[in-house]
Amino acid sequence: MTATLHRRAVVKALMKDPTGDLLVIAGLGQCTWDITDAGDRPQNLPLWGGMGGAAMVGLGLALAQPRRRVLVITGDGDMLMGLGSLATVAAQRPANLAIVVLDNETFGETGNQATHTAPATAGPTERGAGTDLAIVARGCGIADSATVTEDSEVPQLATDARTRPGPIFRTVKVMIETLPQTMPPKDGAYLKDRFRQAVLGAV
Repeated sequence: MTATLHRRAVVKALMKDPTGDLLVIAGLGQCTWDITDAGDRPQNLPLWGGMGGAAMVGLGLALAQPRRRVLVITGDGDMLMGLGSLATVAAQRPANLAIVVLDNETFGETGNQATHTAPATAGPTERGAGTDLAIVARGCGIADSATVTEDSEVPQLATDARTRPGPIFRTVKVMIETLPQTMPPKDGAYLKDRFRQAVLGAV
């Protein structure tokens, strides 16, 4: 299947938050730049280089703040590195957590090498299917897991991510694109303190 979705258009749809209350955790690299391109805000927490941890940070936040909606936006490389977190998400069942994986089937930060979600070469002429992250999530116990491949599905994806009882998991098949690096602040302590204040208020 050839991906046709543009990652930044998907992220902008996901982050159209009329209440301003959505808490967003972003995986490293492109996902960090994607959420910043959609609008830098105190309710965003980009993990910069913390590969493999986005879903677990989102889970911890969702459990600590059960009245706030938490959206994790990460990539296939990050999610593959943290697959075990899906079993923990399923065991904890936070109703306020949505995990969206932007899957371009490559490790974008190290040269676009194929990840395990890409079709694997089995021999000179055979190709095997790549890892289906939505099926993995369902197998871990996240029943509401699906893959998004069409533009027509994006509005429902955005609605589900903000309002559907969780945990929900969506893989979104996006194109490989070379995009400007829209950088958030680089000071980790500042980002942490800004986010903490957005969640808890002045303390």
